[in-house]
Amino acid sequence: MELPPNPGLVDVQRDALYAYDAEAHKAVVNARPWTTDHKYFKTVRISSVAMIKMVMHARSGGNLEVMGMMQGYIEGSTMVITDAYRLPVEGTETRVNAQDEANEYMVEYLRLCREENRHENVIGWYHSHPGYGCWLSGIDVGTQSLQQQFNEPFVAVVIDPDRTVSQNKVEIGAFRTIPEGVKPPVATNATTGDGQSVPLNKVEDFGAHSHRYYALDVEHFKSTLDSKLLETLWNKYWVQTLAQNPLLTNRDYTSSQMVDLGSRISKASKTIEMLSTTGQKGPKSDAVDQNVEKLLGEVKQIAAKERSGLMAAEVKGKVFGCGCRAQAQGAQPENP
Repeated sequence: MELPPNPGLVDVQRDALYAYDAEAHKAVVNARPWTTDHKYFKTVRISSVAMIKMVMHARSGGNLEVMGMMQGYIEGSTMVITDAYRLPVEGTETRVNAQDEANEYMVEYLRLCREENRHENVIGWYHSHPGYGCWLSGIDVGTQSLQQQFNEPFVAVVIDPDRTVSQNKVEIGAFRTIPEGVKPPVATNATTGDGQSVPLNKVEDFGAHSHRYYALDVEHFKSTLDSKLLETLWNKYWVQTLAQNPLLTNRDYTSSQMVDLGSRISKASKTIEMLSTTGQKGPKSDAVDQNVEKLLGEVKQIAAKERSGLMAAEVKGKVFGCGCRAQAQGAQPENP
């Protein structure tokens, strides 16, 4: 039985991005403007529902990479993502690849969508980088490049669930590869969008392929129904949301950050000792000084987050009586 339409849940102007125009999308695909301008696409707009699905999926994977697909359409130089769905793939801590089972799942999922009168095409894929930022590895670049050759238009989205929890904002990036033979952009340093360094064991992979892709701006939008659903969820779970302690939920990531930072400090110390022994000065010495300043900045950043987390736990403990401070310090909360 279908429910009668509720005018209060629909705002034609606000929900316009959900109105899929098959003919307009087909016209853009046939024109293929991205073949003459390899940076034709500038922005990715992601719906709140798709964003929540992707973040929850990435978070559920823990330290393993997960993968899914995104549906949407093209509007000028913007790729609009209206929905996303996970794929039944097995990932590792360093890679995730779709196999035959995933391909069959995609075909069946799209068939069911057509039956429900949802005609948006698959225009991208997403996967997670737990704890090491949003960028494309060599395998990711190869996967995205292949998709752009045969399934254009296509975009790659990367989500870091650990940094999302740590920063209380979604850590997300959208990328497209640059065709072979095209002059690459200026190389970037080994940092992600939030200014944090890529872990030491990932730096080589990051630097080796950063010239083969470019980043798109990421925006999000909500429909009137999305807003009401999110408001309902907030009204139900606001106490748990405010009372939770990120120092506990993200302690594995924080520990890995400290271990990685310790390794890089040790490496910098050995370099400084070698330069002191040989008496070298010049560009190499200046680069080392800059690296040390960067490491000090990261140490201060981690320390500030820990202090902020402990202070927040103290306040929440007094407000909610949940023993958050004791939990943050690793002790059991006292019985009231």
